Amino acid sequence: MKQYALIPTIKGIGTLAVLVVAIVLILQNTEPIVTRLLFVTIRLPLAILLALTWLVGLIGGIIAILNVGSPSKKQTKEDAAA
Repeated sequence: MKQYALIPTIKGIGTLAVLVVAIVLILQNTEPIVTRLLFVTIRLPLAILLALTWLVGLIGGIIAILNVGSPSKKQTKEDAAA
């Protein structure tokens, strides 16, 4: 078996492990807390706040990955002119 064939399996197991730990952490923290964001005060369970924070981080990471992989318009025009 090739060494490269194991990499997707290891990534999948690692991703699953992180997801399970995140879910357990969220479900164990259900007590309500008061959160202040700028001028707004919100009372919500810590589990929801953790889930929202995780979701914002996930979306930010996906956006960062997509932006890194695509060349900017300026670079594309410069490459076409060369």
